Amino acid sequence: MTATPGPASPAASSGPSGRSVLVTGGNRGIGLAVARSLAARGDRVAVTYRTGEPPEGLLGVQCDVTDEAQVERAFKEVAAAHGDVEVLVANAGITRDGLLLALGDDAIDTVLDTNLRSVIRVAKHAARGMLGGRWGRLVLISSAVAFTGSPGQTNYTAAKSGLVGLARSLAWELGSRGITVNVVAPGLVETDMLRDVRPARMDQYLAMTPLGRAGSADEVAAAVRFLTGEEASYITGAVLPVSGGLGMGH
Repeated sequence: MTATPGPASPAASSGPSGRSVLVTGGNRGIGLAVARSLAARGDRVAVTYRTGEPPEGLLGVQCDVTDEAQVERAFKEVAAAHGDVEVLVANAGITRDGLLLALGDDAIDTVLDTNLRSVIRVAKHAARGMLGGRWGRLVLISSAVAFTGSPGQTNYTAAKSGLVGLARSLAWELGSRGITVNVVAPGLVETDMLRDVRPARMDQYLAMTPLGRAGSADEVAAAVRFLTGEEASYITGAVLPVSGGLGMGH
């Protein structure tokens, strides 16, 4: 028996062009590459930034994603300018590395709050608007080290691993309303964060990467662009590695 596809919602049938997009931590690195890629597609893109200046050509919303009041205000600003968020890319993240026995509570709590708890926070706000429109795309930016483990990054890997369980639970909760939730897991990517990796550790990561090189932020952005478009409408709860093979099979 062949299943008959259900009717597309009015929002879905209009295609991805012109969607209201929010990229957290979208003022540099992977987040900025994603924001510019989706803007080039024709989407109305807003980015959150905590410090510095917002990038030109994008709606910048100053927001500390660990602060509920600031997140609520950010979503209101985006809705007023672009309409309710239809595509959320949860990218904001930090590292506070150190061996577990040397990590203080602040280093643990700050990383967990920024890299995991804040994603729950922004996903909750985004989902409210998506449910009404019966269409939405959530993409959570994790990391290949969530699957390989990484000495000195117990707080970071715990948070990034948690995004997988979060995405798959949300996929069940939101799927009936035409909302997909997926994870992109970058490996070594040429960003400011990569410059903090010790040379010896960098060599180890490269030895674990079949392609033998670091990737670019644009290569990650291409994966996000795919998952947020109509071509990926039947993909949810998935983890898409953009890692040159680092961590494959996990």
